[in-house]
Amino acid sequence: MTIAATAQTSVPSRALAPGDIQRLVRDDLDGVDALIRARLASDVLLINQVGEHIIGAGGKRLRPQLHLIAARALGYAGRDHLQLAAVIEFIHTSTLLHDDVVDESDLRRGRKTANALWGNAASVLVGDFLYSRSFQLMVELDRMAVMQVLANTTNAIAEGEVLQLLHVNNPDVDEAAYLRVIERKTAVLFAAATRLGAVLCDLDERHGDALYDYGLNLGYAFQIADDVLDYTADAVALGKNLGDDLAEGKATLPLIHAMACADEVSRERLRRIVEEGDAGAMPEVLAAIERAGSIAYSHRRAVEYADAAERALECLPQNEWTAALRGLARYAVDRDF
Repeated sequence: MTIAATAQTSVPSRALAPGDIQRLVRDDLDGVDALIRARLASDVLLINQVGEHIIGAGGKRLRPQLHLIAARALGYAGRDHLQLAAVIEFIHTSTLLHDDVVDESDLRRGRKTANALWGNAASVLVGDFLYSRSFQLMVELDRMAVMQVLANTTNAIAEGEVLQLLHVNNPDVDEAAYLRVIERKTAVLFAAATRLGAVLCDLDERHGDALYDYGLNLGYAFQIADDVLDYTADAVALGKNLGDDLAEGKATLPLIHAMACADEVSRERLRRIVEEGDAGAMPEVLAAIERAGSIAYSHRRAVEYADAAERALECLPQNEWTAALRGLARYAVDRDF
């Protein structure tokens, strides 16, 4: 399949602002939201309650947006991208339900988590329902390439969850180990969302690989920026408790960098804080992060990945949809929640 003529229009490389991106993708997102609610329905009341609680909380819908925009950037004019975007959101939502149980979280997007309201068992089982529903939607499209991408992606996500679990309360996690976790937990789903835009268009591997590289680098940038916000954001705007990562014994990039730069005495103190998941030591951790310039370092790393994401778009048609992808790369590192 060739790229539609409307997608070949050459325009100067630019990045759309977040508001312009939302207006551009609004109709498609409305279609995805309607499909999500229709396919979330079950005759088991608890599934409806828990599913609506987390889906209805809104959120950025970033992953389905990435798929919708990537497909449109290549000139896709069908409707299957709406169903694939719903699949991606179901997969993401199921991981949130499972994550909150594992992390014992009680707040997400400014609301009580499902496990805090209905208990761990209900959250895990409804997460399983969303996973299985996503595969039902996927199979309906009857495209082996789609199923292969998403099967490999969900397996990698599961590996990332286990890998992160192994790193809990482990002060020896270095930057390379941290990046391996966020590749699987976050970046691979971003990459799948964008690659599937090329799959829908039956385009050659060059376009698929470019969109995969874009999504993967964007995923790294987004997660590093997210981990910076856990130490810097306003808790109300962020929609979760600041210091949650520290309380859960997770050493993310700002703390990893601070430990690497600290003197021996300070490093040993930070190691104990990680081992104990001592959220009460947050002032000490913030002071160490400030001394080491770890927020600035982490932000630079996020920007490097965002820049790599933008460079991956150079072989694609330069249209308003590609400009939206560029805008999302910049939004990933410039946001404050």
